Formats: sequence, structure tokens, C-alpha cells
Amino acid sequence: MKIMKFGGTSVGKPERMQQVANLITKDSEPKIVVLSALSGTTNSLVSIGDAMAKGDKIEAKKIIDTLEAHYHAFVNDLLKKDATKAKGEAVIAEHFDFLNIILKISFNEALNKDILAQGELMSTKLFSAYLEENGIAHVLLPALDFMQIDANDEPYLDAIRVKLNRLLQQHKDQKLFVTQGYICRNARGEVDNLKRGGSDYTASLIAAAVNAAVCEIWTDIDGMHNNDPRIVKKTLPVEKLSFDEAAELAYFGAKILHPTCIWPAQQEKVPVKLLNTMQPEAAGTTIMQDAGSVGVKAVAAKDGIIAIKIKSSRMLLAYGFLRKIFEVFEKYKTPIDMVTTSEVAVSVTIDSDAHLAAILKELDPFGTVEVDKDQAIVSIVGNEIAQTPDVLKKLFDSIAEVPVRMVSYGGSRHNISVLVPAANKIQTLQLLNKGVFGLE
Repeated sequence: MKIMKFGGTSVGKPERMQQVANLITKDSEPKIVVLSALSGTTNSLVSIGDAMAKGDKIEAKKIIDTLEAHYHAFVNDLLKKDATKAKGEAVIAEHFDFLNIILKISFNEALNKDILAQGELMSTKLFSAYLEENGIAHVLLPALDFMQIDANDEPYLDAIRVKLNRLLQQHKDQKLFVTQGYICRNARGEVDNLKRGGSDYTASLIAAAVNAAVCEIWTDIDGMHNNDPRIVKKTLPVEKLSFDEAAELAYFGAKILHPTCIWPAQQEKVPVKLLNTMQPEAAGTTIMQDAGSVGVKAVAAKDGIIAIKIKSSRMLLAYGFLRKIFEVFEKYKTPIDMVTTSEVAVSVTIDSDAHLAAILKELDPFGTVEVDKDQAIVSIVGNEIAQTPDVLKKLFDSIAEVPVRMVSYGGSRHNISVLVPAANKIQTLQLLNKGVFGLE
């Protein structure tokens, strides 16, 4: 079975949704199609929730009405037959009736989760109506019937596997299934969502649950590139990555995929393909167990980094000192990206200032604490690059003019990371493109 996930831009216009229908019917292989909300919808739903949280029901109503008008125009262009157009209008009525009802009740976080779920519910129902209009046999599988997270908000893969396979068994004669990305039920049975990674996460979890032959992630770019194409003029798609390489790139800033989306497919060794809906003939990027080759594959940058240095000649070499430092970050559930140590200091980086004041207060007794905000981590990723000749020379020769704050080397066989001022991020990426990849 094949899993095919299509993002918001892939279904954001009627003609794009029609193109998706063509892509999923090119062969007769059994498949589960995962859809995001139409592009822009989730942002509007977030704005509705924000307005409701502030008690601004006039603003919320304004956003709802604008969004509803957009959906009426979408249905009018997507569906041509009276019967299916009526179904499309009924979908809009159902979900916008709900959004209008919330204006009359008290707002809470559980209700907000219901609001955020409306986008995927509508996109899949409208797509189902389009498939029906064109005589394409399929089953609409509600994600809320099988996608589940536990009390820690982590996917409950065993339960997902049992529930999904039970549903598929009820439709053994069908080969095409459509379901929602992003949405799920939590441990209390309430509507919730997968947060990090959203619909990509859904696709990867489904791929693991059914042990799929492949999990295809269709977006508006032809695979993961060797550098950020929004910043660097000449970039190339990377043909093949290992799961570990892809996870490193995703974690350190490659926007095409969230790092959490790798592990479910990796658990079951299901290959993941990153493909372009606008250029379906492009090879894209294949992510699998085998890296395929050694050497540098790509660079990525992560913004919003804060560097913290704790300097203490008295305590650093003392037994348990590092453990006590890390326990402070653990207490505030703040992940650390990079760590470097010397005889008298330890430096770490974090990507959130949510608990910064409290963390600094608890670190103060350990020594002198220095903070550098507005930093960026630039990571050079590739299979066994720590053992690849000349990589370090090429790397540091390329960025000789950049003020490097920290270096992480040897913690992973696949990653060398440098911390630079955020103001130097674009310069660093451009210099690496030239010095490491030979691309101007």
C-alpha cells in the first residue's frame, strides 16, 4: 500500500485539487491519501481562536464570513454537477454553522482544538465530493476514528495500528482511501491535533501502522535541496538521504519536513519520498535506511537561537556539575541544541526564550552566566562527514570571514554545526554553497 500526503498548497485551488485526483489515480496500487486544509485555512482558524480568546467576537465573525465566502467560491469552481455541488454546499453549511455557533458559547482550549480541526475536515469532504462526481471509487476514512495521542500528547502508534487496520478490513474491496492530516483524538477522547509536523506526521504514522511500501509527501518544491532555495540562488535537490541525515536536516532548519515526521516511517523502514505536485515528473528526494553515499549532502539553518555560557573555574570540573546544569533545562522542558565545554566554562544553545528568565536565575549560583541572543545554527549534514577527508578544511575555509561563536563536531557522524550571529546566517549559507558545493 502507498501513502500519499498533499499539503495545503497542493489542494489550495480547485485546479490543484483536480491535479491531485489525477495523481492518485495514475495506477491501481492501493493507497491512503492524506490531505491538509486548503492553504490559508489553518491560519484563519488560528486567528478566529485568537480573537475568541480575547473576547473579540466581532473580529472572529469577520474572519469566519471571509473564510466562508472563499469556500463558496472554491466549491463553485471545483464541482460542476448539481448533486455534488449541493453536497459541497452542505459541507460548507455544516462546518460554518459550527464556527458561527462558537460565537455564542464560552471559549476554552478544547473548543479551540475543534476550531482548528475544521480545515482538514472540509478539504477531505470536498475532495471526496469531487472524486464522487468523477466516478472515482473511494472511502473517506475519518482520522478521528483511528488517529490517537496519549496523555503526553505523543502518538499512540499501537492503538493507531489496531484501529486503522480494523477500518481497512471493513473495506477490503476498496483500493483508495482519503483521510485527514493533522487532527486526532487525545487520551480523553477529545478532538486534538498532532501539532509538530501536522499532516506529514499523520502520513508517516499511517505508513508505519500499515507497513506501507512508500510514504509520499507532496509539496510545492521538488524534494529537499542542498541549501535554502529562498536564500541561495542556485541550489540542487538531494536525490537520496538516510533517515538520520533527513532528521538532522529537518531538526536544524530544513522547512520541507518536520523532524518528528521521520521516526514513525523509520521504525518500520518505510521509504519516504518528497515530491512536487507542480512538477510530478521531478525525481524529488528519497529518504530511506541506506544513505547511498558518504560526504556532504546539504546545509540547513535554524533561527532564533540563544547561546548561554556558564563560566566557573571553581565548579566546572567538579563531579556532577554538568548534570546539575542540564537538570535546570530539563526542569523547564527546554531542549538543548548544541553543547561545548572547556576547562572553565560550558556553553549551550536553546531555541526558545519561554523560560529564559527562570533558567538564568537557577544557573546564577553556578558561576558567571553570559547570554547571546539573535544567533543561528548552521548545520552541514551528510553521511559520515566526520570521517570524510577535507570536509573541515572546506567548511572553515569557506566561512573564514564569519564570526563563529560555537562549533559542534563529533556528536554525530552526520552533522557538523556552527553557531553564528543571526545577521551572518545568509552570508554563511551563501559562502558554504560556493565553498562546499561549488555553486554560485
